[in-house]
Order: sequence, then structure tokens, then C-alpha cells
Amino acid sequence: MTHTGPLAQGNLLSGVYVSFWLPTVVLTAALVIKLPSILKLWRDPLLRAVGGLLLFACAVFVFAAPSTISWTNRVTGVPNIAAPWVYSLITALCASWLLLVVHWRNGRIERHAHTRRATRWVVAVYAGVVVALWVLFALADVPVEQIRNLDTYYASTPFMREAILLYLFAHMVASLVTSRLVWNWIRIEGLDGWLRWGLRFLGVGFATNLLFSVAKLTAVVARWTGHDLDWLNTNIAPSAACVAATLVAIGFIVPHAGQYLQERWRLRRRHRGLAPLARLMRGVAGSREPFALRATLEMRLIRRETLIRDALLHLSRRLDDELRDRAHDAALALGLERGRAQALAAAVTILDAMEREPGSPEADDAGVPDTTYLLQEIQAVSEALRSPDEIKAVRTRAAVPAESMSAHE
Repeated sequence: MTHTGPLAQGNLLSGVYVSFWLPTVVLTAALVIKLPSILKLWRDPLLRAVGGLLLFACAVFVFAAPSTISWTNRVTGVPNIAAPWVYSLITALCASWLLLVVHWRNGRIERHAHTRRATRWVVAVYAGVVVALWVLFALADVPVEQIRNLDTYYASTPFMREAILLYLFAHMVASLVTSRLVWNWIRIEGLDGWLRWGLRFLGVGFATNLLFSVAKLTAVVARWTGHDLDWLNTNIAPSAACVAATLVAIGFIVPHAGQYLQERWRLRRRHRGLAPLARLMRGVAGSREPFALRATLEMRLIRRETLIRDALLHLSRRLDDELRDRAHDAALALGLERGRAQALAAAVTILDAMEREPGSPEADDAGVPDTTYLLQEIQAVSEALRSPDEIKAVRTRAAVPAESMSAHE
């Protein structure tokens, strides 16, 4: 096989260059999201394993990018020295996968002898693989630079052949073990929904990593038998690695992003749900909801709730408990369920109190009714205000004296 010139290689690799940097961006995003927890709980071996996994995964795609491979070879002046370096990073990444499942399987109890022993085995075996890779590369004769096709180009070269097989088998073993354990965890009962989705992405990602090893091994074996399946090495294997890394990164992002977005959606729904009651309460004793352009959603919700509660407390002397009881009975008589009937009755009572003049005999003699329900269930009351037809029907029926209602029925 003839050596491809730098210009031709640059044109040929332009599309691959993009594919290598895409997972790098996603992996970096996952690392940034996890970094605060990792730094805060650095003694947690599980979080350290996650941090190592994401860090090594980013490094693999940075240094495995064709442009970086060419730069590494040029700067060091050693043809193909990027190969053992990338192989070492891939091997370290595989070790981080296994360390992740070791600590995940045993929780946070690093003191257990089994966990410590498994950790030592993983570190010792994969560190030995890294050392062997560099020794084999030093013994091999690889003078022709290969940026994309090194594994098949030197598939039959003494010592380099063994180095290629060594890192591929180390990668395959780690992929098999990790994917199997992750898929076992997915079936555990009681997992949070977002965590289960994250594990699914991780499971598919680790399983996809197997395609990387299988594709490369198949291409290497094909070279041994006189066949040319180099496209498996140059196209399928890198694509599988990019897809796998992206899925793994998404697997770490989903639980955090999902929980965050779910909480934001809950806060936004509550803030919007309180809008009808907040608008109504603005007319009570000059109550006004403060507005700040830079206020967070949490702060805007707190201010809206405070406005409503303060206004209800100011309005409490005008609330008519007898009217609320009649309105509740009227709502039940209209076939509404109990919770909805209670919310509509409270809304009717508030509207009635808003229509009373402060200082009128009815307002002064009303006493101080129990406003506990109103303060605790302002969301339900606010939602009830969105149904003016139901409120009108309940008010009309509640306005009829109880004796007349009984006689009518």
C-alpha cells in the first residue's frame, strides 16, 4: 500500500475530522456537568471513576483525530508514535469503565476487601497492557506513517501485530463486561426514571463499543488471509467509536439534565398556574407583584406566592365560612369531585369577599375565619378561577338558601 500524501490525506479526512470532534464536545459537556459533584465529593470512588472515564474519553477523541495524529508524529519526529499513545489512552479508558462498574456494583463501600481487590486487579492488568504496548512498539519496525489505516497496514508486522491485538482484546473484554453489568442494572426495581434512561444510553453505548473491536479485528484477520476489508477499520470502527462515546456521554447527561428540566417545568407550571389568583389579589389593599427582569424563576414564584398569601390574610375578615359551606355543597350537587368542589367553593368565597366593602357590617362581624385551606391550596384555587362558568353555576346555586334548595330538590 502506498503512502498517501499530506494534501490528499487532508481532503480525504475532512469528514472524519468532524465526526471525531462531535463526541468530544458531548463528552466535554458531560464532564462539565459532573465536575462540581466530582470535586465536592472527591473521596467517592464512584465519582472519581466517572470523572476518569469522561476525561480519558475526551483525550481519546482529541488525540485520535487524524489532524492530532499527524501533529503528534510531526512534533515528536517519530513515525506513528501517536499509535501507542492513542492505544494507551484507549486502554486507560477501558480500565475506567471497569473501575466504574466495580464501584457502582459495590456502592460507596470502598473498604470492602472485594472492591479493593478488584480495583487493584483492574489497575495492575491494564497498566501492564499499557507498558506492553510501548515495549512492543519500540521493538516493531513501523517507518511508514499511517494516520487512518495503521492497524491493517501493519497487521502482519512483528511486534506491532501483537500490540494491535493486545489493545483490541483489552478493549473487547472491557466492553463485554461493562455492557453486561449495565444492562443487568437497568432491570433493577425502584430506579428513578431519569436514571433508568441514563443507564439505557450507557448500555447501548458500551455495547456499541464492541462493534469497534469486532470491526478492527475482522479487518486485521482479513489482511492475514489475503483479503482487503480495510473499510471496516477506516470507516465502520471510527463511526462505531463516535456513536458509542456520544451515547455514553448522553447517558451521564440525561439524569442530571432530565431532573433539572423536570424541576424547571414544575416551577414554571406552578408559577403560571398561580397567575389567575395573583391577578385577582392585586386589587387587595394595593397588593402588587414586584417585577425584576433578572429575577430567577424560583424568586418570581416565591414573590407570587407571597403576594397571594399576604392578600388572603388581609382579606380574611371578609371571608364568609357559611357561603363557602353552601358553595361546597352546591359544587358537589353539580356532580363535581370533592377536591374540585373545595377549590371552587374557596374561589367563590374569595370573589364574594372582594365585592364586600371594608368596614361594612357584614365584613366587621365576620370574625376571623380559618384560612388554612386557602393558604395551603392556592394552586387549586387559582386553577378554579380559570373556569368562570363553573364558578357562576356554583355561586348561583349557593346563593339560594339551604331550605329553599332542599324544598326544590
